[in-house]
Amino acid sequence: MGIPVTSDIFVGAGIPRKPRIGRGKRPKLRMLLSSAGRRVGLLRAFRSSAGALGIDLEVFACDLQPEWSSACMEADYAFAVPPAEGEGFIRTVLGFCERHAIGLVVPTIDTELLCFAKARDSFAMIGTQVAVGSSSLVEMARDKLATAIFLAENDIPSPKTQSIEDFLSTDGPCTWPMIAKPRHGSSSRGIHIVHDRRAVENMECDEPYIVQEMLHGREFTVNLFFDEFGELRCTVPHQRLKVRAGEVEKGVTTREPALSELARKLARALEARPFGALCFQAIMSDDGRASMFEINARFGGGYPLAHRAGATFTRWLIEQRLNLPRTMSDDWQADVVMLRFDDAVFV
Repeated sequence: MGIPVTSDIFVGAGIPRKPRIGRGKRPKLRMLLSSAGRRVGLLRAFRSSAGALGIDLEVFACDLQPEWSSACMEADYAFAVPPAEGEGFIRTVLGFCERHAIGLVVPTIDTELLCFAKARDSFAMIGTQVAVGSSSLVEMARDKLATAIFLAENDIPSPKTQSIEDFLSTDGPCTWPMIAKPRHGSSSRGIHIVHDRRAVENMECDEPYIVQEMLHGREFTVNLFFDEFGELRCTVPHQRLKVRAGEVEKGVTTREPALSELARKLARALEARPFGALCFQAIMSDDGRASMFEINARFGGGYPLAHRAGATFTRWLIEQRLNLPRTMSDDWQADVVMLRFDDAVFV
């Protein structure tokens, strides 16, 4: 089925592309979108940013089964990789980047972040920059219990959180209902609303779980951009008006001082240097108080909304990689609405 793999790469879906005028005179960059999956919006944002900068950008993409990935089909070239948590993943990607002179790697899923963070120096030795923060930052963000402990230790408002074992071993007061979720989950996988202690006791858990205070109010994603020195340069909250499979389907950008203050507190608390795009989830109560409950050390699924509002993280990553004049700022447009719909790539 689909496009045959020749050597270790194949050409993307065969979609006709406009000729690149003056290609030999333009600055060039080859980038890799890792575990590309359905991240077509992010891929297109990089292409748009490169076009605005006059950059000749070649987009490579990889996935377990690239022939079934819409983003791989949209890329200029794509190739298959082993599972992100397997031993051969980084070795495969590192060898590919060296052979094809990839200048920038952008990870997209939680399961690959830690191995990329640990291998940043190895990639740097071959001239490849990986848009990911330190391994200690990734480890904290990947573990919801560690995230809760980090937030509490740094006086960042957040819901009370315990491991399911600690919760069941104590008899302290709690407010029902509560939320039970996997410690290392993502995309709203495995989340349960529990209404009493018996419901927690009867849960069948085949992985570590946490029990968390349920917050009430409006839900937000806050997109953050950190420069190469670990400085917070942009904060873009959007309200999650409707969510599907853990990803925002309808959202609107908004300037909320309480969320901007949360972002500044987080930036000050992060001793492990962040780099590039991060996001966090927060709930704002009716009285205007905001609480953070999750950190993602990567581009969020709703990033295209921030991009459309003028917070062009993709452009800023290209500028940093090619040492171009920096245009990053916190000047973006509020009240931009995103209404997502399903689209398709045809092969």
